[in-house]
Amino acid sequence: MAPLKIKVLLVEDDELFRLGLQVRLQQEENLEIVAEATDGETAIELVNSYQLDVVLLDIGLPGIGGMETCRIIKQNHPQLPVLILSSHSEQSLLMQIIEAGAQGYCLKGINPEKLVLALRSVASGASWWDEKATQEIRFAFAARAQPDVIKSSPVQNILTQREQEILILIAANQTNQQIADKLYITPGTVRVHVHAILHKLGASTRTEAVTIAIAKGMIRGNRAN
Repeated sequence: MAPLKIKVLLVEDDELFRLGLQVRLQQEENLEIVAEATDGETAIELVNSYQLDVVLLDIGLPGIGGMETCRIIKQNHPQLPVLILSSHSEQSLLMQIIEAGAQGYCLKGINPEKLVLALRSVASGASWWDEKATQEIRFAFAARAQPDVIKSSPVQNILTQREQEILILIAANQTNQQIADKLYITPGTVRVHVHAILHKLGASTRTEAVTIAIAKGMIRGNRAN
């Protein structure tokens, strides 16, 4: 029995780039581009019209723009993964992407095989962050020695100290095994803590937990110089 195809909505306003993506992705047996859009408004309508597994979304769209498109899609369909494409990797942009609820981010020009892997990853419920983005996120969130990474406020008290540490490492895109290695605990213990974090924050995914933590001021992106 052939595996089910991952149904993709491709949202890109550059016609040549979109065509290139379409040709490459359609070569994959388990990927199917079921619809395409060139602006955010159309993308939102198509999300409501098709059964989709993932949205591949250019951030630099005309009209309402890619970021607002992502926010609206996630508000209306919180379980639908969104993978962002962009030509830029500034830390402020990455923060906005996380806050918008995207499950992943790739720079344009990414190796096609990596893009396919990224689509499969986010469609399966995992997250995918470009190597450059991972470095930026780590710089923004994982400076654990900095006393002001997590604000001293009543909100942070819903998490234990260990849960706060794990949340920072989750924001730095660390796997359970990597977190276990860093904190000298077992992956099973990490899973228990992650489950507790998601429950306490009312999140269904690790990415959503990070987004909520940012919104509540539990994690800070940039220190004041």
